[in-house]
Amino acid sequence: MYANSFLPIVAPLKFYAVVPTADWVARMVDAGANTVQLRNKTLIGSALYREIQRSVAYAKDTPTQLFINDFWWEAVDCGAYGVHLGQEDLDSADLVMIQSSELRLGVSTHSPAELSKALAVKPSYVACGAIFPTTTKTMPTEPQGLDKLKQYVIQAGNTPTVAIGGIDLNNARDVLATGVSSLAVVRAVTESADPEKVVKDFQALWDK
Repeated sequence: MYANSFLPIVAPLKFYAVVPTADWVARMVDAGANTVQLRNKTLIGSALYREIQRSVAYAKDTPTQLFINDFWWEAVDCGAYGVHLGQEDLDSADLVMIQSSELRLGVSTHSPAELSKALAVKPSYVACGAIFPTTTKTMPTEPQGLDKLKQYVIQAGNTPTVAIGGIDLNNARDVLATGVSSLAVVRAVTESADPEKVVKDFQALWDK
């Protein structure tokens, strides 16, 4: 679909925290998270813009790679590292603007067909899920499971893959064994009594 690929990820995505506010972004940056996504579904207008702006400022000049969920125009305008889009956004977002602004692009996928559609735009990474049951959001498909994830990793080829959905420290090693590049978590961080320790425990998985 595009002559050129989106820019590649600078550093391996590894542990990927998905959080709802700029304050959470700041906590994850301070904890040294490899990758963070701001996914805010409540704010609109100027309040949303300020939240994205603050998040970008927190991550600037740090090793943390920050992606903004859905709001690609604001991500471009605020100079974010990248933007993450759902399948429904691929047809409406200005992918050429995102690409020419040198933002990285991640795309959600929930089936082989959706993965093929995502790979056609040559993104920086693809997210595959939900791997396990999740209460974070309503999913369009049943949980994918580890066997399907292995197939998605093969289908993605050299494009980095992110597993998401119901992942915690109890199942993380099994998920990594599929060959997936990165583990994305929501509740494992936001519902933890010690989120900073969770970050360190997850990131240690890549050191073993």
